Amino acid sequence: MDYTILVNKYNKISKEEMNNIEKVSVKDIFNEDILIEKETLFYFNKLKEFLNKKGIEIGIDSAYRSIEDQEEIIKKYREERGEEYVKKYVAPINTSEHHTGLAIDFLIKSEGKFLTEIEDIWNNLDIYLEIHKYISNFGFILRYPKGREKTTGYSYEPWHIRYVGKKTATYIMNSHITLEEYYFKKHSGILLINKEKDMTSRDVVNIISKKLHLKKVGHTGTLDPLATGLLVITIGNATKIGELLTSLDKEYEAEFVLGVLTDTLDITGKVLKEKKTSSKIDIESALKHFTTTYNQEVPIYSAVKVHGKKLYQYARENKTIKLPKKEVTIKKLELLDYHKGLYKIKCLVSKGTYIRSLIRDIGEYLNTYATMTNLKRTSQSNFLLKDSFTINDIKTSNFKIIPIKDCLNIKKISIKDDLLFKVRNGVVLTDLDYDDEQILFLDEEGFEVALYRKEDNKYKPWKVFI
Repeated sequence: MDYTILVNKYNKISKEEMNNIEKVSVKDIFNEDILIEKETLFYFNKLKEFLNKKGIEIGIDSAYRSIEDQEEIIKKYREERGEEYVKKYVAPINTSEHHTGLAIDFLIKSEGKFLTEIEDIWNNLDIYLEIHKYISNFGFILRYPKGREKTTGYSYEPWHIRYVGKKTATYIMNSHITLEEYYFKKHSGILLINKEKDMTSRDVVNIISKKLHLKKVGHTGTLDPLATGLLVITIGNATKIGELLTSLDKEYEAEFVLGVLTDTLDITGKVLKEKKTSSKIDIESALKHFTTTYNQEVPIYSAVKVHGKKLYQYARENKTIKLPKKEVTIKKLELLDYHKGLYKIKCLVSKGTYIRSLIRDIGEYLNTYATMTNLKRTSQSNFLLKDSFTINDIKTSNFKIIPIKDCLNIKKISIKDDLLFKVRNGVVLTDLDYDDEQILFLDEEGFEVALYRKEDNKYKPWKVFI
């Protein structure tokens, strides 16, 4: 089981996840049988034994809850304490941590009886705070800490602990972060996707966002629905380094036909012009001519903005507008195949190059028209299509996220104590003796803390991660 599973108001637990929990029975403080996840109970008992030796006795008030259990609790507290209390302390269906079996609401015993009233908890808060000092040693975290309500979505609950495993619990408690922030760190990085035809890049982002329960998901270069191949997805903290990845060279395999021009510059568009082509086309000459740097006219069907409006919006409104040009570099052009009127080429190009426009320009050079029929992105710098995952892989959890530190070819330094505190808080560093222009700082767990740049012999924060 994934003991760091994130379940909150925005991330619902699935039936499949609930069915996979290995639950065991235990007696609660009312001597009734309840269920709890097996390993969670083992370490709770260890914690209980440890506290007993310190003269503190605790017991389980609540652990695993089924959907039906949660419905009854919502109904009960709505009737007893009102809607405002329910919104503040009770999770909606499918969003309760108790569905995982990893969460425990515990109560303390005083003078032979468990203190079950909410007022009793606040009156004995000092005992709860004492208990919190030790819970990470047994793999538990305080799930809803004070002052972190905006992050967790719930008010401070000193009685609610959550099992995540000792190593993770120690990191979370020592770093003074929430499970939401830890989960965000754990799932930050690059995901390589082999995009299918007839999907937009946004479709891919939405699928991944839903799968990982994360809103911060982006990509580093749009692929049109017609196109397939490598789509580099940024997740979590990696969305902050998108600009470093979009500037990388991209390689494509493209097919096109001569003698046809469409409004979209690809085969899905409306045919605007046709022209018979000579059988003596010198395609090699054209490819050699365009292996250069030149000003390329942006296609009308693109998201480039002119006067604050995307070009494709002008196209859809049948409005004429002067198309902007941008400098691009075609580093490599190679003819791969010619069959039944279709040319297949390999292109290595700089950031911002439109292959549709390049093919149009090749057609003009050959005194005819040219329209793209297929496009596949095969690489983006060191990211290769062969290392990518399909959408089905994502849906079946058969994928791997590449950590940010493995994507950046810059100096990496592990830090702790005072230096870690400074870097986390974006302090300018004046006493580092390095020649490197950039440094990526990592904490002791290997998580990225911040990316610094050297300016005037000082290292200044550029990208600070959670």
